[in-house]
Amino acid sequence: MKIKEVADRLKISQRAIRFYEDKGLITPSKQDDNQYRMFDEEDIWRLQTIIALRESGMAVSDIRAALSDIEAQGNSQLRYFLELQRSVMFSKWVEMKQIIETTDEMIETLKENHVLPLDDIYTLAEGSRRLREQRAWQDKWGFDSLASVHDQLVKEDKQKYRDYDEALRLIVKWVSPIFGERGLDIGTGTGNLLGRLINEGAVMAGVDQSNEMLKECQRKFSEIETKLGNFLALPYLDGKFDFVVSSFALHHLTRVQTLMAIQEMRRVLKTHGRICIADLMIDREECAVCEDDEEYIPLYELVNLFENNGYITKHLKINELLHVVLAVPIR
Repeated sequence: MKIKEVADRLKISQRAIRFYEDKGLITPSKQDDNQYRMFDEEDIWRLQTIIALRESGMAVSDIRAALSDIEAQGNSQLRYFLELQRSVMFSKWVEMKQIIETTDEMIETLKENHVLPLDDIYTLAEGSRRLREQRAWQDKWGFDSLASVHDQLVKEDKQKYRDYDEALRLIVKWVSPIFGERGLDIGTGTGNLLGRLINEGAVMAGVDQSNEMLKECQRKFSEIETKLGNFLALPYLDGKFDFVVSSFALHHLTRVQTLMAIQEMRRVLKTHGRICIADLMIDREECAVCEDDEEYIPLYELVNLFENNGYITKHLKINELLHVVLAVPIR
């Protein structure tokens, strides 16, 4: 098939096809006598894949890597690249919503005061910039490398994962999912909490920053939906879930990020959606016994964050560091 026929079939320009050839994404054969490009079915498949990935916003360099990995590892790697692209797009979408909110604040200030002082513009812009910087997520913990041994570590690390089973049991009890309710587990890891909620009849989805953790989760629970993402940019549209849960993950966030995470959780929840979290936190009365307390948010701070954002809460202390918090919206 010649280049014009391919362009007509795929509804793209010949120039675009030549561009992808120049970038090394396709290598059509050429006739000996006139050097006309000839495209076989494999070339057509590659072009269709390229067009689809470009439509998703993927860069040419990432498409080249994706095509190489697809040939070596099959479609599971393509799914990873698409999930990664989706996660990036959701981060940009959440950031754009923040920019719109900042602009709305400027408009409201101007409407009320009939003037927008430069100091006010600067303050709003600085606040927006700081939030954007906080949302820049990085994997500082190497969870991909821990995925294959995570469940074993949970059993063996009696200090970090002390009372792990009790914490997960209490989340399930407090959430008490009604059969068919949709739940989201953030930082799902290998899906230990998610699996317990499935057994109670919930329809679960899991989000994690680690592709390898999600692979382990899929091996255990092939029927559930998993997506790459994190607390600060959940890869779902608004109002999708009846409840959100998380265990042993929130303590990786800064104080500012924790507030942002709560706002993201509320965004993806239905109107009366509830949140339940089990994590390592410090109690004001016991700060002295916690040598690395700077890593953990104080329980009262988390409770205040929820209550200042329209929730009523209850909480239970399981051991010196481990607490479970349930948050239900007032309205």
